[in-house]
Amino acid sequence: MSGPAADRDGEFLLEARDIVKRFGDFTANDRVTLRLRPGRIHALLGENGAGKSTLVKIIYGALQPTAGELRWHGEPVTVANPAAARRLGIGMVFQHFSLFEALSVAENIALAMPGAFDLAALGERVARVSAEYGLPLEPTALVADLSVGERQRIEIVRCLLQAPRLLIMDEPTAVLTPQEADQLFVTLRRLAADGCAVLYISHRLEEVKQLCHDATILRLGRVVADVDPEAETAASLARLMVGADVHTVSTEAHAGDGPVMLAVADLTLPANGPFGVALRSVSLDVRAGEIVAIAGVAGNGQSELFEALSGERLAPAPGAVSIAGTPCGRNGVTARRRLGAAFVPEERLGHSAVPGFVLSENVLLTRHTSDRTMVSGGFVNRPEARTVTERVNARFDVRTSRENPEASALSGGNLQKFVVGRELDRDPRVVVINQPTWGVDAGAAALIRQALVDMARAGAAVLVVSQDLDEIFEIADRIAVISRGELSEAYPARAIDRERVGLFMAGAHETSGRERPGGAPA
Repeated sequence: MSGPAADRDGEFLLEARDIVKRFGDFTANDRVTLRLRPGRIHALLGENGAGKSTLVKIIYGALQPTAGELRWHGEPVTVANPAAARRLGIGMVFQHFSLFEALSVAENIALAMPGAFDLAALGERVARVSAEYGLPLEPTALVADLSVGERQRIEIVRCLLQAPRLLIMDEPTAVLTPQEADQLFVTLRRLAADGCAVLYISHRLEEVKQLCHDATILRLGRVVADVDPEAETAASLARLMVGADVHTVSTEAHAGDGPVMLAVADLTLPANGPFGVALRSVSLDVRAGEIVAIAGVAGNGQSELFEALSGERLAPAPGAVSIAGTPCGRNGVTARRRLGAAFVPEERLGHSAVPGFVLSENVLLTRHTSDRTMVSGGFVNRPEARTVTERVNARFDVRTSRENPEASALSGGNLQKFVVGRELDRDPRVVVINQPTWGVDAGAAALIRQALVDMARAGAAVLVVSQDLDEIFEIADRIAVISRGELSEAYPARAIDRERVGLFMAGAHETSGRERPGGAPA
């Protein structure tokens, strides 16, 4: 059991006692107490901005508490920095990756390994361990050429190689397929059975119920409950997190007869680098008023397709991509925005937003050429940028520790709400969004999904690229699957099930083997 009755010296691996952390006038953690026992998988739950990341950074030594103490095996301890945490036996897999893109997989892992090392031997160990855990990696691959899912694998394997006694995992399944997540759960259960404590942060409440023995719930920086996840429902856990019932996404049947606003015609692009994915004869139409979702396992061409649609990478011919009837395959991002398109890439910190820029400056980044109220006659209208920022923050419940902070100061979920809100605030005619709710809590996910549905029903054409099948089936009117750079036909959501989508994710639709949902050839 957990809680005060179990508080006996030596029983807990780690205790965070009455932790307080203040940033100026803002209190991120307010007398938070957390107790972790060996062999237990303990969930830490809460909305984005509830204080979860602050608490685990204190445990990992990346931040120091304003007040309170940490105890390791019952003894007070100061975790001065992450290196000290690793020496204690604390490992952490962060939600935002800490990788050097110019280095290989093995080189990135080597940076976290103590003492001297043999890179070739380490590479063999990485390949062996990653394959054993069902998270295959090529040790010599450059990180810059890897998908988000593959980068997450590096973080997980790098941590597991250090044989931690406490493993902190921040949204580890956000970019994993259901099969990969199941394999990860097997690994975590095995680690727990060997006596390792696991602190598990996730917004996927069903997996928390499935995996975790204990759960602590934070709200507005305070502990509001310690519960047994198996005795709760996903709805009751969400209610404890937000303090109210979570909004249910409301959708309406779509007639599917609006004009084509985004058209992709036989788009073929070679792989961009030795580890990239080539796009092969991709064709797709998205009509005004509908949401088309593209499912797929990470690293199968999603990033390459997004770059081709956004104009970050140009197509061979103008007609390969058309927006609102205008061929623009040879035009860049700015020209496509001027046609009324909005783009939200999967990597929010660095791609969607500049970490060191304040939020109003990040608004300017995507609106200075398409919104005359922002820039006129060569002058930037900073008050208007601040007004837009305040409007986005209010509409999308973006929580900040101070007015107009840097993008890097926001939690992952709050930054995601901001970048989505920034693009939807333009009232675009076409929206292309990659992994819209990756790593955000249930309340934020519902808010973002409802905003996309509302945008579509107001007449926009919305294309969603997502690895979350729950999300896809909740909001999509039609569903396509990408595998090894090939895109299946887009089927009505009511005419295709998860099993068929899973087969397509494994490549059943590729080349001449395309099938309709019922199994008949197309």
